[in-house]
Amino acid sequence: MASDSHPRGFLFPVDGLLEHWQGHRRVTRRMIQAFPDDQLFRFSIGGMRPFSDLALEMMSMAAAGIQGVATGKWRMVEGLDHHSKGAKPATREDLLARWDEVTRQIDTLWPQIPPQRFAEVDKAFGQWEGPIYGLLLYWIDNEIHHRGQGYVYLRSLGIEPPAFYERS
Repeated sequence: MASDSHPRGFLFPVDGLLEHWQGHRRVTRRMIQAFPDDQLFRFSIGGMRPFSDLALEMMSMAAAGIQGVATGKWRMVEGLDHHSKGAKPATREDLLARWDEVTRQIDTLWPQIPPQRFAEVDKAFGQWEGPIYGLLLYWIDNEIHHRGQGYVYLRSLGIEPPAFYERS
């Protein structure tokens, strides 16, 4: 399709994007719940990180990302990044509580973002330059990628993972 197929002033469907993202986050939350307590923080295959670390990365990107989109200030959130020196969650309940807090942050900040902001080009964390909607799509793709690793983990543990298409 030609690059001029959309008229100037076309606005990205931001409400649909939020629901899409939150749908993926709901599936990932069910993935966290599906892991056995003794495997969530230590099980890995082939040197990949445990699913708890993958979830922390997803939370870190989401929390810092939504703050950057809303404010234009791109800072990592201490205690969420899997590389963080801060205390990592030690239990599923703590991990889920942090997941739910990030969800609330997204739901609170999203309506404050002017629709035209999604088309603006910004440089996230001083490294990744692109339109805001593209950065958001990358965060969603990254979550799907890591959730795929979680699917492999769960199946190797003999556990049926949650259906990826059930996003409610």
